[in-house]
Amino acid sequence: MLRSLVERLSRGRVLRRRLPAALGGHTLHVSPDSALKFWRAGLAEADPGLLALARELVAPGATVWDVGANVGLFAFASAFLAGRPGRVLAIEADDWLADLLRRSARDLPPAHAPVDVLAAAVAGGLGVADFLIARRGRAGSHLGSVAGSTQTGGVREMRKILTVPLDWLLDHFPAPQVVKIDVEGAEADCLAGAERLLGEVRPKLLCEVSEPNAAAVGALLARHGYTILDAAIAEAPLRQSLGTPAWSTLALPRERT
Repeated sequence: MLRSLVERLSRGRVLRRRLPAALGGHTLHVSPDSALKFWRAGLAEADPGLLALARELVAPGATVWDVGANVGLFAFASAFLAGRPGRVLAIEADDWLADLLRRSARDLPPAHAPVDVLAAAVAGGLGVADFLIARRGRAGSHLGSVAGSTQTGGVREMRKILTVPLDWLLDHFPAPQVVKIDVEGAEADCLAGAERLLGEVRPKLLCEVSEPNAAAVGALLARHGYTILDAAIAEAPLRQSLGTPAWSTLALPRERT
């Protein structure tokens, strides 16, 4: 009952929260309507594992694609880490969250990489799809073609959205060195449109992989010569190559492992 009340009070609420000073300290526009953790005063504890992976993966001057950017923790941490010569593309299917990303991107300090925001879903083909807004946190919203997570709490509304393949994006944006994917159960379809990205560009890939997608995602990454690691293991030297993707998967081109 209390959680449901707090979730209702969170609907449409926008707050200003700062990234840790070690990641630039930029103020983001966030919402507890995405996830209740954004009621907290700062963003250091919102997703410390994700922020640590940004520090590990993003080098100065890097181009980063954040697929399923939500409110932009990874995107704006990457903008600081990449610096002015870098470039960040934040892709978010929920146009309400995409608007928060645009607001956060407007006043980035000059030393940060610019952040472009694209309101679309990434899938295997160019088209139009149903997008279901989660009744609970909007972070759980998902394409109608997949089941989503058990945390959605039902559906508050359905919208029609554009879908674009990752390979199509290569014709419109600079090619990335790092790609982060969090698409709530649609990761197999998302990567199905990445033949050129994985085969030719060969970025480092950080991807949440749900159990129903693990076999398909693992086979695709193996075919493209990627080493699969468990990103939840914080110490890189302790990570061992996996045959099947973990929930939090780090995939590296074998020639760079």
